[in-house]
Amino acid sequence: MNGKCAIIDIGSNTMRLVIYKRDKSGRLKEVENVKSVARLRNYLDHDEYLTEKGVHKLITTLSSFRSITDSHQLEEVKCVATATIRQAANRKVIQEMVQRETGFSMMILSEYEEAYYGYLAVVNTTPFTEGITIDIGGGSTEITYFKDRKLVEYHSFPFGALSLKKQFVQSELPTHREKEEIKRFIKSQLDSLQWIIDKRLPIIGIGGSARNMVQIDQVMKNYPLAGLHLYEMPPEDLRLLCLYVNSLSIDKLQKLEGLSKDRAELMLPAMMVFDELVSITKATSFVLSRKGLREGVFYESMKNPASKASDVLTGSFDDLIKDYEINMEGVKQVTRILICIVDELNRLKVLDVNEEERMELTRAATVFQMGGYIDAESSSQHTFYLLANRTIDGLMHKERLRLALMASYKNKTVFKQYANPFRKWFTEEELSVLRLYGAMLKFSYSLNATKRNVVEKVEVTQEADGLLFHIKTCMQSDAEEYQAERQRKHLEKLLKHPIHLKFY
Repeated sequence: MNGKCAIIDIGSNTMRLVIYKRDKSGRLKEVENVKSVARLRNYLDHDEYLTEKGVHKLITTLSSFRSITDSHQLEEVKCVATATIRQAANRKVIQEMVQRETGFSMMILSEYEEAYYGYLAVVNTTPFTEGITIDIGGGSTEITYFKDRKLVEYHSFPFGALSLKKQFVQSELPTHREKEEIKRFIKSQLDSLQWIIDKRLPIIGIGGSARNMVQIDQVMKNYPLAGLHLYEMPPEDLRLLCLYVNSLSIDKLQKLEGLSKDRAELMLPAMMVFDELVSITKATSFVLSRKGLREGVFYESMKNPASKASDVLTGSFDDLIKDYEINMEGVKQVTRILICIVDELNRLKVLDVNEEERMELTRAATVFQMGGYIDAESSSQHTFYLLANRTIDGLMHKERLRLALMASYKNKTVFKQYANPFRKWFTEEELSVLRLYGAMLKFSYSLNATKRNVVEKVEVTQEADGLLFHIKTCMQSDAEEYQAERQRKHLEKLLKHPIHLKFY
């Protein structure tokens, strides 16, 4: 697909139309996102029929979406429905009406499909090889367990944030007794899944309830990075946030920054499910996946199976390379020089860079000073901002920040300026290592200053007066010699060894 495509997600609480466009890297990029709080779950009667009012709400909302899709040149529109329509006794009639009145072919997802699509989005956009996913909708809750990035178990509970409120809560917010009833109910339901008990794995949350919880947490912590995808919360933070939300009146909930006003009444039941799941599984952390069912539908349609963790990260870097027109021939030369220097310093026991750190350095070399695409003069600032604040599938937030600090390295002063808001994230030793790696990257780039692949080989020897870099060149290298001499001083301070350069 080179053009635009769309998906309509008919949930129990909200209906949403999302239009995507293929960007030059091949990634699906949102260009329109329209939400309607239809709360179809409230229109299911005691016999599980969607009432006439509910059907009218569905048709009028889809008709409004139709007017939007008609204004775009779309190659494909997928229309999927989840728990409320699936559970409706008159679902076949509803399907026919939707086709007749709006022209949309509405696909009613099975419990398995709804769980599978969420899992598929997670394993294609996160680094986890094993974990538990949860997607709390308005009328159902899907939980999966995957190992080695393969789906092992799944279950769909016929309750969600909206149906819990409808079943247990008489007013806007639950009373103390109603909260106890909800908690007992949730615990009894989750306890029935033997395969989640004491798993001690990350819980990956999908969907609006998880997203809103993370947004509240970020606001309360004055979180310094942009982006929700792969945001991580320790279990104790989730518990404290649940207690805080539990203490608020409806007026205060509706004004709570980070929480959509239309979710105020539903937030507490949803958070009680998250809290109980974390407790039962003894989860190591709660992580948000910004990608969920909608993305999973497209991954399957593109016949994209569950990716390897390395493939997820490779795909993200391919996007960066295409989006910022990174010269990969130059990157290959600089990476070769960098790894050569690392190996030499390891051999001399000046450094002890392990395989994981070598990979991290290689990634940083790929995007080093990529902000020059925007403005060469302020390349460092743009590089740091872009990498620190852009979602990079496969990298957790701290890993993304490490990448940004290395790839934007200019000098000690600028490094400290970038790192200062994140002092609590790193030890002094970690910051020193990141600064050293940044300086090594900059030195390696100086040895390809004219982008002519002048340097053939770098060897390092330990001399009485310090480290001697033997740099073999294949042609005139005045520019490289000048730039390397300028960068040498940064490197020798961090390595705590005098450095001498010998070009030949």
